[in-house]
Amino acid sequence: MNLYLGIFGIFALFGMIAFGANVMVALGIVGFFGLMGLVGFDAALSVLSTVFFETTHSFHFTVIPLFLLMGFFALRAGLGADVYEAAHSWLGGVRGGLAISTTVAAAGFGAASGSSVGTATVFTKIALPEMLERGYDKGLASASIAIAGTLAVMIPPSAVMVIYGILTDSSIGKLLMAGILPGIVFGILLCLAIYITARRRPEVAPRSENKTSWGARIYSLRLAGPLALIVFSIIAGIYLGVFTPTEAGAMGALFTLILAIFRQRGFKGLQLPQILLDTVRTSAMIFAVIICALVFSRFLALSGLTFEIGNSLSTMDVNPWFVVFIVTMIYLVLGTMMDAPALLAISLPVTHPVMIKLGFDPIWFGVYVVLLVEIAAVSPPVGINCFVVQASSDGRVELEDVFKGLVPFLIAGAIMLLLLCFFPQLALYIPNSMR
Repeated sequence: MNLYLGIFGIFALFGMIAFGANVMVALGIVGFFGLMGLVGFDAALSVLSTVFFETTHSFHFTVIPLFLLMGFFALRAGLGADVYEAAHSWLGGVRGGLAISTTVAAAGFGAASGSSVGTATVFTKIALPEMLERGYDKGLASASIAIAGTLAVMIPPSAVMVIYGILTDSSIGKLLMAGILPGIVFGILLCLAIYITARRRPEVAPRSENKTSWGARIYSLRLAGPLALIVFSIIAGIYLGVFTPTEAGAMGALFTLILAIFRQRGFKGLQLPQILLDTVRTSAMIFAVIICALVFSRFLALSGLTFEIGNSLSTMDVNPWFVVFIVTMIYLVLGTMMDAPALLAISLPVTHPVMIKLGFDPIWFGVYVVLLVEIAAVSPPVGINCFVVQASSDGRVELEDVFKGLVPFLIAGAIMLLLLCFFPQLALYIPNSMR
């Protein structure tokens, strides 16, 4: 009976989402009423209050608002423009250089902001007009921005990695470190995709004839350099055990604030009250999703559904990588319809125990899943980043243009997933060598 209630809960959850219910609300309602059906009202209420207390009173959870605060400082201060200027100065003369510069700048800025959607929005405003003015194909220009935004959640600090760590009780420090090499390799693959496309079809990415002097290149690093130093310090500090991820978030927010004040020449242009309000709102939304997801996962665990699914898959007479393929398809489909926190909250109570039972490393699976949900965020027909780029383009590109230009980048994404499967040490080498 309990098992059937768990199955009914899964269908009820996706039914509510299909009819337009907020993911957080759907998770909370199904999880609470499911628990009530299993253990009664009083016990369900006790589970809800316990999960709420554990989530909001844990020291480790403060890393989320601190990383978000750091990102909002970078976004509001316009530091993305400085990073793009630096990347353009150094790489603009390469074939496909403007798009490559956008990818490199998005990786650097995304490491500070931690937001895929925010990075895509910023670089649509900064880079898209210049690429179109230089004669770049609309598809290549817009798609390169949409996919470059995904690097924000791979290279630390990454709020999505933190959410995965919270939902699966994995080491947040190791997860943040695990994204470094895959993020760098994926960025290189995206740049190669642009370069190869520009070589094969020169008309889609005209080469710039303007030469940038070495003096201008050095000058372009005046603000991008300190921002890169902040990100590097966070990564090095966590790796060496100098400070925890939470302390790293606090330091990153403080020094990004100082850099933002310098960029805006004071507090007035920074709109500090709005930044704090945005941070509180986003943090509250993420915390609410996590709380409701944990309630839902307790319901699935008590119903026995999680155990049955894991036991069935782990005892099947198939290669474990076939299960990885099934999980990959599920995430790619669902990821086109919802953002990363919501998708992780819905899926991890089922997929994480299965993968652990099959012998896969939880840190490796975290990197793999985060990459999956971000590739899904640009995949047709509903790729969220694609809608963000189109909406932020002020009518310069249509949604069809973005989708049309995605083909080489999706191929690069598929190659990256295969590299993670064939060479798991890409994700595990740095966290395994941490102090």
